[in-house]
Amino acid sequence: MSNAATGAANARPAAADTGPLGYLALGLTLLAFGLLRTGVFSGAGTKDAASIALFVGGLTLFLAGMWQFRSGDGFTGTAFAGLGAFWVTWSAAVDSTTSKNAAGLFLLLWALLALTLTAAGWQSGRLGQGVYGLLTVALVLLAISTWASSDGLGKVGGWVAAVSGLLAWYGATATLTNAAWGRTALPLK
Repeated sequence: MSNAATGAANARPAAADTGPLGYLALGLTLLAFGLLRTGVFSGAGTKDAASIALFVGGLTLFLAGMWQFRSGDGFTGTAFAGLGAFWVTWSAAVDSTTSKNAAGLFLLLWALLALTLTAAGWQSGRLGQGVYGLLTVALVLLAISTWASSDGLGKVGGWVAAVSGLLAWYGATATLTNAAWGRTALPLK
């Protein structure tokens, strides 16, 4: 067997880009969390987003992050794995008796991760800037609303999170649609 044939037989198949999966998971989780935080749905609140946050936002994002790392994409791997850890931790703490100071600090610390992602991904285009920038703003607003016990500010933070989720969802939809159609059907920049 030639070296080329041996190399081809031993080569790993190219890893698929899990970016769209991660952005779908992020988008759907932020959208559910944000809308439930706004109080738009009567009788529902952020606690109702806990299972979505755990399985879609937490597990799916974390796994997508690991696959992105494996493919050599450190930025998206960090974003997905870090945000997956956020959602797992958040969903685990939803029913706990955490003080408002600890809950606000938790949100503020994760806002710092979102700020890091905003700065690191600044060159990735307006869509990435919007997703991570709005997530940063949403988490800061939610931290302040937690400390101040302000439902109104919390609702504003929920709307900002929902818009961030819509942007992430749109980015994933555009990426998948453009790849499937072989042309730019939905603009990304």
